[in-house]
Formats: sequence, C-alpha cells, structure tokens
Amino acid sequence: MSLVGKLSAEILIVAPHHEHHGVWSGRPHHFSNVSPGKIKKVLLHEGDWGSVGSIIEWHYVIDGKDHVAKEVVESIDEENKAVTFKVIDGDLLKEYKSFKAIVQSIPKGEATWVCWTFEYEKLNKDIPHPFKVFEFAIHLSEELDDHLVQA
Repeated sequence: MSLVGKLSAEILIVAPHHEHHGVWSGRPHHFSNVSPGKIKKVLLHEGDWGSVGSIIEWHYVIDGKDHVAKEVVESIDEENKAVTFKVIDGDLLKEYKSFKAIVQSIPKGEATWVCWTFEYEKLNKDIPHPFKVFEFAIHLSEELDDHLVQA
C-alpha cells in the first residue's frame, strides 16, 4: 500500500473565476466572514497577503473539532488562476509527512470550474486518506461562491 496520495475534484460555481481566485490568492483572511462556522480565523505570520512565501495560519472546524494549519503560500499563478499552499505545521502533520493543497479557478463561459488537488504522504498505512479535509475545502469554495454572488 502506497503512502503517497493525490485527490482531485472539480466543481462548477457561478462567481467569476478572477473573484474566486482573488480571495484564495490575496484575501484568505476573509474566510472568517464568508464561512464563520468553518473558519474561526486566518492569521498572517510572515510576509504580505497575496505574496508567495507568506505564512498563513488557519483556525478551522471539522466535525465540531478545532484544527490549526500553518501554511506557506508556495505559488500564485495569476495566468492560470492557481494557488498552492504547503502545510508546514499543525494538525495535518500529525498524520501526513507532507501535504499540499492547490486550488485553481478556470473560466467556463459565465461560470467557473474550481479544481481542488491535494497531494500528500501519509505517515503510515493506517492513516486514512484526507477525505474530510478535501470535502471541507470543496464546501469552502461553494460557500465563497454564495458569498461572492450575493455581494
């Protein structure tokens, strides 16, 4: 059994791709307003919002349990509207040796395809694949879509 895994999914949202990408790439701290039931707070530890190399700390809730993830913004691809976050500390690293999340916003007519990809390595074969965190990320994009469409 391999310890390395990759999850990928696409969802269609109504908000313009540049607006969805803009929040993920430069304003992730807005998620505490967009989805207060899921995101308690997002803190900037180093760098500037919207800058590669910045370190962001997420305080979030899954299944009623508080979690923390500290991530470095590994890349922001403005041309392809993609952001890569690499987890460097927090709860995920209790089960995963490495963990990356990539979110891309792709225009589809007047809508947007949001592509989520998780790349990870489990610490051992007994660790489950991160399906709950993956579903959580997809729901965040859906809630962001609702927020952007209402704005």
